[in-house]
Amino acid sequence: MDPGTDDLTPARLLRLPSWLLTQSAMHAHRQVGSGLATVGARGYHYRLLATLEEFGPASQAALGRRSGIHVSDIVAAVNELAGESFVERTPDPADRRRNIITITPAGRRRLRKLDRQLAQVQDELLAPLSAAERGQLTDLLGRILDHHRETQDER
Repeated sequence: MDPGTDDLTPARLLRLPSWLLTQSAMHAHRQVGSGLATVGARGYHYRLLATLEEFGPASQAALGRRSGIHVSDIVAAVNELAGESFVERTPDPADRRRNIITITPAGRRRLRKLDRQLAQVQDELLAPLSAAERGQLTDLLGRILDHHRETQDER
């Protein structure tokens, strides 16, 4: 939907980038969730597998911090992935109370499948934008996010 043609939304809202970001984020969240569900996955699965692929084995606490998944949700998500043999959980030799999570070869294959699925979702979500505009949007959103992460870290 073109926000400029929405006659049910007050014009002043349609001029607020924050409102447009929020509305777009809600659509993106629904589309990503639906797209991943078609292949039996959830966003947490993708975030965990991508984090493990990029940073290597980690404790559940480190995985939660790196992937942005709350500690109360990380155990269930790791359990789901371990149940499908996409990750392995082993005791940390330095601290037996802590587990180290490692992506398996099956997990790497699963991540590639999820990458392909999310690429399709991105294409649907960003359909009205050219490739150059998609890149520009990604760069701009990244700058906003980086700025707010930096100011949050300063607090």
